Order: sequence, then C-alpha cells, then structure tokens
Amino acid sequence: MYKIKLLNKISPLGLNVLPSAKYTCAEDIDAPDGIIVRSASMHEMEFGGELLGIARAGAGVNNIPIEKCTEQGIAVFNTPGANANAVKELAVLGLLMSARKVFASMEWAQGLKGEGDKVPALVEKGKGNFAGPELSGKKLGLIGLGKIGAMLANIAVALEMEVYGYDPYLTPEAKSKIDSKVNLIGSVGEIYSQCDFISLHLPSTKETKGMINAQLISSMKPGMRIINFARGDLVNSADVIAALDAGQLACYLTDFPDETLLGHAGVLAIPHLGASTPESEENCAVMAADQIREYLEHGNVINAINLPGLVVPPSGKPRVAVICKGNPGAADQIAKLAPGSLNKAEKSDTSYIIVELDSAPAADLSDKIKSVPGVMRVRTL
Repeated sequence: MYKIKLLNKISPLGLNVLPSAKYTCAEDIDAPDGIIVRSASMHEMEFGGELLGIARAGAGVNNIPIEKCTEQGIAVFNTPGANANAVKELAVLGLLMSARKVFASMEWAQGLKGEGDKVPALVEKGKGNFAGPELSGKKLGLIGLGKIGAMLANIAVALEMEVYGYDPYLTPEAKSKIDSKVNLIGSVGEIYSQCDFISLHLPSTKETKGMINAQLISSMKPGMRIINFARGDLVNSADVIAALDAGQLACYLTDFPDETLLGHAGVLAIPHLGASTPESEENCAVMAADQIREYLEHGNVINAINLPGLVVPPSGKPRVAVICKGNPGAADQIAKLAPGSLNKAEKSDTSYIIVELDSAPAADLSDKIKSVPGVMRVRTL
C-alpha cells in the first residue's frame, strides 16, 4: 500500500487516478511514499527516508526545495501545460484591462449609486476619464514562447496586433504551433525598445529574478504596459512603482500582488487567479497523480524537474531503478551487478537508470548497487 500525503485540497478526479486498493491519500499521513502539493510551501519541511517523489499540481515549483530533494534522491514532478488554457485566457483579459482602464471605470461607475436619474448623464460626462487605446495595430512582445506564450501570440495576431516573440529555447515542435505572422527575434532588446505591451512567460531562476528592474525599464519604449502571469519575483516592485510615477510605464498588471504594489493607480493586481478554474485544477491534479503513480509503481519518470525523463513500458519482469550523480561510468558497473535490459537517461551530471532484470533480484542487490560511487537511491520494483 502506497501512502500519499496531500498538502492542499486536490481535485477528486486526480485522486481517482490512485486506486484505493493500492493507495491511501490524506492530509494527515506520516512517513509518506509520495506527496501531492499545489501552493503550500515545503521549504521548512523535513523529509523522511521513505519519501520517493513529490508531484506539484501546477507548473511552478518555487514552493519546493529542489536542491534538498535532489540531494536526498527525491524526484520532483510538475504539470507543464495542464493549466495553460486558463492562464492564456486570463492573459488576454490582462491585455485588454491594461489598455482600456476597465477596472478603474467600473469602480467609478459603482460610485454613482444613489444618483438616480442623473446616472446616464454622469456616465456620459465621466467616461472620457477612462479612455484607452485599442490593441489592434499595437506591438506586443512575448518573452518566452512556451505553451502559454505561444497561444497568447496566436490570439494577439487574431486581434490584429503586431507580435514579437523571444525564446532562445524554442524547439522546432513548439515553433510549428506559432502563427507565421509572429516575428521571432533573436534579441530581447528589440521588444523592450519597440513594443507597446510586454507579456512575461518564463520561469523564475537565478538569472531571471528581478530582471525587470530600473535599468531595463529605462530602455523600454515610454508608456509600456507590462503583463505578468509568470512569476512575481521576475519584477522589482519598487522599480516598477518608480517608473509608473515617472510615466515611463503606463500600467503593470500582475497576478502576484505584494505590499509595495498595492494601492497604486497604475497597478492592476489580480490575486493569483491564473490557474484558478475548475478545469485547470482537474487537469493538474490528474497529471500529477498519473506521474507519481508511474514513478512509484514502475519507476518511470515523466516531467521531473530534477531527474532526466525515462519511460520503460512494464513487461512484467522485475526491475531496479537507480538515481546516480557525478559518475558517468555508473551504468556499466550497475549492468554487471544487475544482468538484464538497461535503460539510461541523463540530465546534466545526473543519470537515471532502469534495469529490467533477467531474473528475480537477489536479496543483497540493492546494497551492492548502493556501493557504486555516485549512487543516491536504489529501488527494486
């Protein structure tokens, strides 16, 4: 029986992927084999030696201590693309709201309550204060052309915007899904200097944290509108406020409010609603549950952050799964200890190995493989 600890409320559709005959899923489980999490922070958690994998029902994993998990041989999975449609739709709304002053106008209109028959005349008199530009003919720059960025690019083309996209990691497959009218550029500087809108679609890393700062904003076209449904820490909030006050930025719309941003007329703050749809939560939960089940039962790695992907269809033979770091020759040594069909994948200096054994594993097989230099974790399945 596998034990799965739930750190957040998980859609029943996802939990249905884990049959009750094999799995116990609850919030109050001790010594779990796996964890499914949405937004709960795990940075202060201590992990027992029995924990094998963590599945994040969402794309971002900044709430999970990846390095710590890797050191302990714990696989970390996410669900890229499962919430893409939900975020894409809200990003379209974000473009419109950043241009047309919809939020401020609605707040103002609510304030007319009690004016009785004067309301229509007051509306006509006051509406000029909320005029904003159309999207058609404006330039949109997308930084990152993953699934969300690509879908938004295609919609922006349909809205008759002039679209520019920058993504140094764009694959041929991803490129094939982008409208031919999207201008794929090799330098992000062109986006900053020429576009009227920027939409961020990239992860938070050491290189990207705080990338939208005072120096970069000063290189942007005056009156820029920035849309951020990616990660809050990509943007220096204090620098954004200063740029709004100076008129360099016209609007900053973000799904990640913080104390610095709140209360400023140029900031449209949405309370992290990007993936908050029933469809998105269901998609993420099902994908997360599928991945943790594949890993626990068969050793297969799908969408892992800290392990190379490797899927070996079950054949009915016993198998051994090994995580190894920093030893390129480990596979050869393991092959001698565990005769069978060896499958290996590599990511940076980490290798993941599945051996379909020719015969039942000896009682001391795991101990022998653990003695191989660089081996971090061994499981027999």
